[in-house]
Amino acid sequence: MAIVEEIDQEELYEHFRYVAHAGQEPLRVDKFLMNFVENATRNKIQQAAKAGNVLVNDIPVKSNYKVKGNDVVRVVLAHPPHENLLVAEDLPIDIVYEDDEVIVVNKTPGMVVHPGHGNYTGTLVNGLIHHIENLPNNSSDRPGLVHRIDKDTSGLLVVAKTEYAMAHLSKQFFDRTTERRYVAIVWGNIEEEEGTVEGNIGRSFKNRLQMDVFPEGDFGKHAVTHYKVLERFSYVTLVECKLETGRTHQIRAHMKHIGHTLFNDERYGGDQVLKGTTFTKYKQFVDNCFKALPRQALHAKTLGFTHPTTGKFLQFDSEIPEDMQLCLEKWRNYTVNQKEE
Repeated sequence: MAIVEEIDQEELYEHFRYVAHAGQEPLRVDKFLMNFVENATRNKIQQAAKAGNVLVNDIPVKSNYKVKGNDVVRVVLAHPPHENLLVAEDLPIDIVYEDDEVIVVNKTPGMVVHPGHGNYTGTLVNGLIHHIENLPNNSSDRPGLVHRIDKDTSGLLVVAKTEYAMAHLSKQFFDRTTERRYVAIVWGNIEEEEGTVEGNIGRSFKNRLQMDVFPEGDFGKHAVTHYKVLERFSYVTLVECKLETGRTHQIRAHMKHIGHTLFNDERYGGDQVLKGTTFTKYKQFVDNCFKALPRQALHAKTLGFTHPTTGKFLQFDSEIPEDMQLCLEKWRNYTVNQKEE
């Protein structure tokens, strides 16, 4: 986070804005922001507060200000957010389908979908605006995007090329008439062959970079995930997850909630040995799996939607990427060898 000298507030641009939950316990504003802003150090936040760049309810505060329920916390800086300064880049994009209205892309793992704090170049949007001029902006001023998937999740995305397609597709996602199926490797042996996870998803009170599940109460947004077991291994399970809603980190949060954290999901604790033996040999095997698949084991495999102009329902399917296939093969071999011992 850049720091500026004290200047007229009217000349500042809003970079971050967070509204504290009604039940927020009093917490220093520097600690509060540390939970939200990725790649920010506490020292930089304190410097920003000292320069008058941290506002609570539109009033500059020092870093020891205690944030309370419903406080509006903002960080304002002298330059516009970098993600607003979009630069077209000639990036390799795997385009599965394209016509005058839509593009379907198969996103590689590690590629950020749109610019944001710490990731201003090399994103899918940077590549898209190089490929097509005048993509329509969504409600968040992000060209072409109707939905998104996380940086380290691979798989299918649909992008709108026209204002009409943007509105039509956005309504489909809102009305839940799209089809989205993911495959995931999760820790543990899921007892049931299939099931449904239902519970509101909202930002975690303990770790603001995580989403949490709130089965009761008004906090969070309604979320439903249907899952089905595809293949069982010794201590992990390959599942298909069908999204009924599309919340941030929905599959990651829902699967952790039922005790089956995604394999190698660092943010949610899946990069530790959560099931299995205490043998050094087993720990080494899991570590080798992590190296083969250095990200959360999640792939957006199937995507279906109604075409905005033809009215035809289009469905696309993608191969499970190589890193995930390699990890699965290791688990298959491990399970076979275990049974033979």
